[in-house]
Amino acid sequence: MTAELPRYYFRVRDNGAFVFRVETENRQRRIEMDQIAVVNIRNGDIKPHGGRTLSPEDKDEIARWMAERTELLAQRDIDDIYRAVDYLNTTAHWAQSKATDAQLDEVTDALLLAMHDLRSVLVRKKSDRLMGKVGKD
Repeated sequence: MTAELPRYYFRVRDNGAFVFRVETENRQRRIEMDQIAVVNIRNGDIKPHGGRTLSPEDKDEIARWMAERTELLAQRDIDDIYRAVDYLNTTAHWAQSKATDAQLDEVTDALLLAMHDLRSVLVRKKSDRLMGKVGKD
């Protein structure tokens, strides 16, 4: 464990975090966490907690965390998509080499509909991108 704790702690939640200021400078040398704000990554809201006024340092640290968190979540989204590609490949191999007729009967319709939906979205989006590039030339 490091000797010095960070000045802020962010308790992550679905759309952002609860922000706490970490205090260790007290008589008992205990760690105290004082909630100072609630942040929402999706809409960028920063709401001070309990009638507080956030200092410029508080705002800067929250903005830095929000930018880092947004980047991390975007990286995770792409990683999830690459993992989905791997699952599709694994599923194709399973269907070709290991699946029983009963197993295929159970999953084929759901897989075909999901793949059709995905293909439709991807083709439409690619077409939109290509048409946008043609219009800009």
